[in-house]
Amino acid sequence: MAIRSILSAGLALALASVAAAPVHAQVGTQQPPVVEGAAKVRIDRVTVHSDAIAGNLMGTTAERDVHVVLPPSYDQNPDRRYPVVYALHGYWVKAEQWLKEVHVPQTAEGAFASGVPEMILVFPDSWNEHNGSFYSDSPTTGDFEHFIADELIDYVDTHYRTIARPESRGLVGHSMGGYGASRIGIMHADKYGALYLMAPCCQSPMGSRDLTAQDVQTIMAVPSVAASQELPGNLRSALAVAAAFSPDPDAAPLYVDLPVDAQGRERADVLARWKANAPLSFLDRYADKVRDYRAVAIDVGDKDFLLDDAQLLHDALLERGIDNTLDVYDGDHTNRLGFRMQDHVLPFFGRTLVTGTSE
Repeated sequence: MAIRSILSAGLALALASVAAAPVHAQVGTQQPPVVEGAAKVRIDRVTVHSDAIAGNLMGTTAERDVHVVLPPSYDQNPDRRYPVVYALHGYWVKAEQWLKEVHVPQTAEGAFASGVPEMILVFPDSWNEHNGSFYSDSPTTGDFEHFIADELIDYVDTHYRTIARPESRGLVGHSMGGYGASRIGIMHADKYGALYLMAPCCQSPMGSRDLTAQDVQTIMAVPSVAASQELPGNLRSALAVAAAFSPDPDAAPLYVDLPVDAQGRERADVLARWKANAPLSFLDRYADKVRDYRAVAIDVGDKDFLLDDAQLLHDALLERGIDNTLDVYDGDHTNRLGFRMQDHVLPFFGRTLVTGTSE
């Protein structure tokens, strides 16, 4: 079978779709009705320094924006501690846009008013100059994986009244963030008690993304990371994947190895590195830990181009004895995100995470 034929079609279409759309169009998500009488949450916007990201070859800032959503009772009950859910955004958007897509604060307030146990929600920003870090560990992008799995948890547990135990900590992500939640949730299963993956991308091994010799020559002619932001969206997304999965500290100025050379020939060594970053490739190494989750859930719209990725991951988990649910709902990639957050994601964590009341 040709390598290109095992390309994750969901990834190619997902990245091409968001790259082709203006950022403001990404908020085309339906807004749930307001729950009358819902108490207000408070949102802190803080900056968290990451040693793991500092020094990356792209020059991406190590000062990361993080939005912390504190439940209505947080300021009224100074002795109470709360579970925490970390929510990872997708490709092209930043955390601030992600909050708009899921209609937070409204959906958080609606969920709590409808009986979901209160929790702290954390929305970290993992955008970079290629429009997405893929939550990976790379000298080119920086180590976003350990920023999320280690540094951010330490910061939140230090600065807020959390229940600082895995069974009271959840992880969710959408699209590229669903990839990040699956990657981090599989590799660092000891940090979290429950995992929710919303239309996760990039689960199966990728091919060369149909890059041509001309595409590669265009990318190689770019003089800097900053200048790469003028490239067409499909080439920027290819750079994002390469920066995350096939970094090359000796390949200035972009510091990546591409899966196709300047003559249009596929590079098996680079494709192998991309394949190694697919959750379906590394799941077996961590399966014993993943079985310890209190619950794992996957959802995806029936019209979503990532439906196959979600089904593949669901089946792979079941084949390894890892209980999980797959909810295929009436929707596309983004239109139901607000409803999903309010009516499914937050109730899921309310049921599965251990809550507490006082210190």
